[in-house]
Amino acid sequence: MSAPLAIEAPRARAGAWLVSARAWLFLILLLIFFEIWSRAALHVTFLFNGFNMQSIGVFTVQPLLLALGQTFVIISGGIDLSVGFTMGFAAVVAAHVINAAQPEIGPAGAFVVGTLVALAASAVPGLINGLLIARLRIPPFIGTLGMFGVARGTAFLLAGGTTISVNNPPLVFIGTQEVGGIPAIVIVTVAFLLGLHYLLAQTRFGQYTYALGGNRQAAVRAGIDVRRLTVSLYVLSSLCAGLSGILYTGRFLAGAAQAGEPLLLDSIAAVVIGGASLFGGSGTVFGTLIGALIIAVIQYGLVFIDVEPFWQFVAVGIVIIISVLVDQTQKRLGGGRQDE
Repeated sequence: MSAPLAIEAPRARAGAWLVSARAWLFLILLLIFFEIWSRAALHVTFLFNGFNMQSIGVFTVQPLLLALGQTFVIISGGIDLSVGFTMGFAAVVAAHVINAAQPEIGPAGAFVVGTLVALAASAVPGLINGLLIARLRIPPFIGTLGMFGVARGTAFLLAGGTTISVNNPPLVFIGTQEVGGIPAIVIVTVAFLLGLHYLLAQTRFGQYTYALGGNRQAAVRAGIDVRRLTVSLYVLSSLCAGLSGILYTGRFLAGAAQAGEPLLLDSIAAVVIGGASLFGGSGTVFGTLIGALIIAVIQYGLVFIDVEPFWQFVAVGIVIIISVLVDQTQKRLGGGRQDE
């Protein structure tokens, strides 16, 4: 009996590795697929084109930032449906404050003040979400859906139903220029991502987040202040959306209330595709990065090979369903092993 067991153990380890690496493998397969299609149909390279890689990186920034905050919330067992219009709200606030401050304190000062004010304003929806969920026991889906409407209306009221143009050199540099051939907006996002990775993987805050999502009652018995932690997680999610809105303003030189409207689905999809469970307790920042890259490659790749853009929604939806099915299968198999 020892021989079969000796064979079974490596197989189990290999299967577990394949499941954990599924997002990376899928990204590689996508890149190979688009490379082959591009060479066969268009006689050009997709993967070895610097402009394409830069474009995919820039495409990834806004949904990735939303997804990074969403990662913490989903790991804790919640969800944040308000991030899209929190992003738009922050974009409008940043544009207004920078335009008002620039004549008085100059471009650099206006950029700093506009960024700080926009981040502070973006934290308000997250604070309200957290208090509704932690203190009043409102389900996350309902509480954040209500804030979706509030943030949406407030953003459009502040914008007057239009976009707010802005011309601030530091903001323009971050949004449109490159450093060493890499878009500055991508560099800022990567630095922020590394900071959040450290927060989730190496700090007590991250450990408590996993504990809350894994078993709320056990987290309470362990002495974790779950109410305070919940509020902090939703504030963090809103701050990520706020940073996304500020970078959007730099990229498009305008603040728009509807900036993040189409990105809510992508933010949730990136987290799920990256291996997180919608039931909480699992997920990583780098997994979310891969999920966001997969979505960006699908969206940009389909446009590049001249496929009708509406197929993007179909493709992303199918990938979400497959990812959830894989997660459910993994949990059932894990439960079966424990029962045995």
